[in-house]
Amino acid sequence: MKQYILEGCVDSVESAILACRGGANRLELCSNLIIGGTTPSEWLFQEVKKYCNIKLHVLIRPRYGDFCYSEYEFNIMKEEVKRYRELGAEGIVLGILKADGTLDKDRMAQIIALANNMSITLSRAFDVCANPFDTMLQAKELGIHTILTSGQENSCLKGKELIAELHQRAVGEIDILVSGGVCSEVIKEIYQLTHVTSYHMSGKVIKESNMVYRKENVNMGLPSLSEYEIWQTDEQKIIDAKEVLDKICSFKKS
Repeated sequence: MKQYILEGCVDSVESAILACRGGANRLELCSNLIIGGTTPSEWLFQEVKKYCNIKLHVLIRPRYGDFCYSEYEFNIMKEEVKRYRELGAEGIVLGILKADGTLDKDRMAQIIALANNMSITLSRAFDVCANPFDTMLQAKELGIHTILTSGQENSCLKGKELIAELHQRAVGEIDILVSGGVCSEVIKEIYQLTHVTSYHMSGKVIKESNMVYRKENVNMGLPSLSEYEIWQTDEQKIIDAKEVLDKICSFKKS
């Protein structure tokens, strides 16, 4: 069994392949990473499975925005979980909150029952919950395996004190998966304080579109986003992160 988790967060086949080549030992597959990620299509999942022979977790998030879902959205999420279980995903990543910022335990329990033996990661819904320690206790009670977190900050470096306390309180019962600006240098700094060995990163770079002709005054979505830039995983960033984790775990063994 691996001594660490290096999870590549990807939203394309190209990024998935690059993350695998770089040494990621697990993938979180989503769509629309530029807006925080939404549920990927099953066709994207199946195409990634052709080229990547590592564990594949799927984000279940029906839309951009908060994590307080309508009954319609919740019904969609349940069907997506059932479908990805059938397709062979090893895990799902999701979070459902109540309007008061507490974890919606009833709905989460329904999802977990549908997932059967799949691994369950509480998504970064955790980072906008009202009380992280109460939520972690509830996650343990539900049998959730992993909490994905940046320490309730925009970056894990800003949230490192909370990450350290969460890891201490986890006492091996739940894995703390660090996210939010993760790279090789950040892993070194976070590890020194927290001793966490599970990290989640996109390793993204911005690539120019292959389009030659460009209609610059028309936007398909938010005006702040260019139609001619593509986010993609950088293989070297994954390699660098893996090298740091290999050294950390080698040092721990010696």
